[in-house]
Order: sequence, then C-alpha cells, then structure tokens
Amino acid sequence: MATKTVKPVKKVAPKKAAPKVKAATSAGLSATVFAADGKESGKVALPAELFGAEVNKALLSQSVRVYLANQRQGGAKAKTRGEVEGSSRKIYRQKGTGKARHGSIRAHIFVGGGVVFGPVTRDFHLKMSKSMRRLALVSALSAKRQDIVVVDGLESVAPKTKSVAAALAAAGATEKVLLIVPKDTPLLSRAARNINDLDIVSSKDLHTYAILTHKKIVFTKKSLEESKAHFTVS
Repeated sequence: MATKTVKPVKKVAPKKAAPKVKAATSAGLSATVFAADGKESGKVALPAELFGAEVNKALLSQSVRVYLANQRQGGAKAKTRGEVEGSSRKIYRQKGTGKARHGSIRAHIFVGGGVVFGPVTRDFHLKMSKSMRRLALVSALSAKRQDIVVVDGLESVAPKTKSVAAALAAAGATEKVLLIVPKDTPLLSRAARNINDLDIVSSKDLHTYAILTHKKIVFTKKSLEESKAHFTVS
C-alpha cells in the first residue's frame, strides 16, 4: 500500500499591529502665571507640540546617557616606558652581579619609569540625531509639565540677586530650579547666577538632562515663546 507524503506546513508568525500614537491635544495643558510680586495673574496655554507628547522612557534614558558621555574629557594619559625620559643604555652587566637582569632604567619597576597598561587618551563622544534629541526634549517637558512655572515680568525686575531670588521664591521656585531665560537678557542672567540651587539655560539651549534633573522649571513668557518657535517643527 502506497503511503502519502505530507508536506510540512510553514508556520507564519502573526503580524503585529503598529503601535498607536496618541495625538497631542492642548486640553489641560496650562501653567500658572505669577507676577514678579508672587501673585497669580492667570494661566498660560502650554504648546501641545512641546508639552503634550507621550513620555518615551527609552529615549529619555538614551538622551541622558549621550549627554553624560559627551561631558567626559577622556584626556587622562600615562607614559609608557617608550615615552618617559631616560637613557636606553644597559644599566649594569647581564651576569655576575647577583641581581636580576635589567636592560633599561625606564622599566616600570624603577622610579620614574613607564606605566604598564596605564590610561590612554579616549574619545567618549556619542552621537544622537537631531530629531531624536528633539523628541527626547519634548518627552522630558511632557513628563515635567506639572512642575512648569511661568513668571511674568521677571526681565523687568531690578537686576540684583536679592530681587530675582525674592521673585522666584514668591512663585514657589526655591529648590533645584532651572531658569530658562530669553535671548539678550544679560542682566537677568547675571543677577540670577549667584542664587543657590539654581541653574540658568537659554531658551534655545534647552536639553533633556537639564529638564529631568530639576524640580522646578521656570519660564518667562518670552522664553516660552522662544522655545516654542525654536523647537517646534513647522
């Protein structure tokens, strides 16, 4: 009796549906506006393009890793026995001294000799595309939007550290504060740079690490508009 040959059935994995991306909406995206004297003067709408995205934790982690790696100088360098100064003559005869055989004063066991397996100059720089950097920044701003404070008229405050510190304290920004200053405000930056536990960054130089490592993010109305114009893709 003839037997039928059964052809093996090739199994095909089911196609995974593409993940759905939630559309950013401006509903509920607002921040309290404080006057320079600390009184609330209303609300300001936060642009959904910067503050209404889903938080991408993997991208945030990558952005922080790239930023910290790029802060490393990598300039540590120790000289090997071929680089240190010293005569290359044989320091004493090969046999008959009762001591170990040595051929150079620059060996690592002698004072002033070269270092074995010492540190060498390295480049720790990592790259990240412009679009990924922007998406990471948007994700960070969206994650910290509850900590956003807008102070109106901060540029017109007397350019003194005491005055700027008082205005920020009245707005509730007293611990781990990141102040985003608009362009061409050197007096504000100079007055705020000596405030304890406060860092200053330009509205066009915002980056993910600065956003994530501060408890309060303080914008002025002008710096908020500048950041939106600079980081929003048209």
